[in-house]
This record gives sequence, structure tokens and C-alpha cells, in this order.
Amino acid sequence: MSRRLVLLLAATCAVVVGNVYFPQALGPLVAAGLGVSAGSAALVATATQVGYAAGILLLVPLADRLPNRRLLVALLVCTGAGLFAVGCAPALGPLLAAGAFVGVSTVAGQVIAPMAVGLVPPERRGAMMGTLLSGSIGGMLLARTFGGALGELLGWRAPYLVAAVLALLLAVVLAVALPEAAPRRRGPWQAPPVQVLRLLRAEPELRRSCFYQATVFAGFSAVWTCLALLVAGPAYGLGAQAVGALALVGGVTMFCTPLAGRLVDRYGPDPVNLVCMVGGLIAAGVLAAGAGGGVSGAAALVAGTLLLDVAMQSGMVANQARVFALRADARGRLNTAYMTCAFLGGSAGSWSGAEVYGRAGWPGVCALTALLCGLALARHLAALRGMRHAGAADRG
Repeated sequence: MSRRLVLLLAATCAVVVGNVYFPQALGPLVAAGLGVSAGSAALVATATQVGYAAGILLLVPLADRLPNRRLLVALLVCTGAGLFAVGCAPALGPLLAAGAFVGVSTVAGQVIAPMAVGLVPPERRGAMMGTLLSGSIGGMLLARTFGGALGELLGWRAPYLVAAVLALLLAVVLAVALPEAAPRRRGPWQAPPVQVLRLLRAEPELRRSCFYQATVFAGFSAVWTCLALLVAGPAYGLGAQAVGALALVGGVTMFCTPLAGRLVDRYGPDPVNLVCMVGGLIAAGVLAAGAGGGVSGAAALVAGTLLLDVAMQSGMVANQARVFALRADARGRLNTAYMTCAFLGGSAGSWSGAEVYGRAGWPGVCALTALLCGLALARHLAALRGMRHAGAADRG
């Protein structure tokens, strides 16, 4: 792969992943613009994430059967059309439906990942995943900033319309720049849910990686879904633009994930997972100090969100490296199973975070995040003990 092509694929990941995240900065603006409650407006982010999980489940397995260039271009065209529909939605109901469609179609990044990993040697897979994930992180961070700033300037519809134009432009560029590739898999067709269930049943390492990412990503989504509600509330009294500015601090994560990829290539995914889960627990405690507002509270939010971002994204590099090493002929379907579980966890985290925030405020959201990261850590420690015992038995 040429460096230019790698950068183009990373930029594509940035744009399509950003479509999932910039609605998180628009909740208060959508609530004011449509005359609905803040909790109802927060459902827009949840609907997009639910759609994203459905798109991964239903569409990403096609990467093992269809030429990737045609599939990527078709997905980007559908994404652009969906974003235009969201930007023109007259009420909350059509907005949620169109947002879910955007989520379903904006899965091009999940098609790119298995395609790119298949083009590099095994000892470079972690580094490749780190590079692509850096692009995704850049899109995630800039999307929140872009959404918050443009939304406050021109209204909540403007970010969706601009994102639609970007998606359609990328479709044109990829149609010209990407080489066509033959399908990697033949044979009888099975429905994607059947394929996912078969892989989850057959691969214990896949199940383990799915559980890690689902729990940690649920805590991450709970924090970012409720962060806009916190900073717009009485403790801070700020607007959506502040959420975007806070998200920019996480730009450090773009430099951490390539490092995490190199560490995975050198030491394996398990030590990286362990550090990331402990980091998520610490981040939840730091974030809890942000409930009181003021300078100290803002500093806690900055430090906590940065640490949580690094922990979640670096853990994803480790998990995907473990998953892609399982079966070379099924990377699209393995990624489908993994990312479906991850974004179902993220969707559950967005919903449960909003529910907990309404009942227990920001401290409750931080406690929820700590619980979820703790569950992942407990499962990981049990797996490490099992591997040590198995190794001792083999040596005996």
C-alpha cells in the first residue's frame, strides 16, 4: 500500500466515523430547535449508534464477497443521502429515522479495516490498525468540534448538510483512486446474523474481545452523551461549542493509538488491554470531580475525558489485532461480529447514561462508567489467570 492510499483511507475513516459522533454535540441545539426535551434530543445520538451497529451487522460482511471499491462508493452515496434527509427533517420522528439510516450506511470504515489489514504482513497489523484508528479518532474529535461550532453559528441542521457534501465528494474520490479487488470468499450465502453467531460460538478469543470493547465503549458513550447536558446545565452554563472544544483535547489520542499498535506488535494485545482497562477506571474517578463546575471541575473534565479516550481507543487497537489474527479468510465477518457487539454496547451506554443522568446526575454517570470498566477488567484478569494455569499444566 502506498502512503498516499493509506492517508486517503485514514481520511475516509475520519469522515464516516465523524457522522456517528458529531450529533453528540448537538443535543441542546436540537432540543431548542424542535421544541423537545433534552432527553428526547439525546435520542438522536442513540439512534445513529443503533443504526451503526445494524449496518455493521448487515453490510460489513459483504466486504468478504463484493469488490471493496464498489461497496465503499455505494455506502458513501447512501450516507450522503441520509445526511441530507436529517438536515431537512421537520420533526423529531423523521429526524430519528433518518439518523438511524445514516448510522446504517456510514460503515465504510469497518470495510476499510479488514481490507487494509489483509495488505500488510502480520507483524505490521497493529501499526496499520493504529494508523487507521488515528484517522477515525481525528474524525471523532473534529466532528464534535465541527458540529458544536457550526451548529451554534448556523443552526443544528448545518453540520448535517455539510457532512452530506463531504460524504458525496469522498465517494467520487474513492471511485477514481481505489483499485478494484476481487471478492475474497465464495460459497453458499448465509444471513449475516447467522455468520456472526457462528463465529462468536466458534472463537472464544473473539467473544473475549467483544466483551472488552462493548463494556468499555458503553462507559465511553455514556460519558460523551451526557457531557453536553452537564456543560449546558447550571454547573457550567456553556453551549454546544464548549463540548466541541473539550473534544479537541482528545487529539492527543491520535498520537497514542499508533504507539499502542506498535506495543501490540511487540508484546501482544493482553498487556495493552490491561493498562487500558485500569486507565478507564481511573478516568471515571477523575471525571466525577467535574460535577461541581468551576476551574477545578473543568480541569477534571479535560483530564478525565482525555484519559478515557486514550484507554478506549488503545484498547480497540489491541482487541482488533487479536480478532484479525484468528482467521485470514473471515476478517470482514470477524470485524462484523466485533464491531456489532462494540456498538451495541455503545448504544446501551448512551441510553443508560441518559437515564442515569436524569436520576443521579453526573456522579451517577461516572459510577456507571467505573462499573462497566470494572466488569471488563474482572473478565480480563480471569482470562489471564486461566492462561497462566493452562501454561503451567502444559509445562507439567
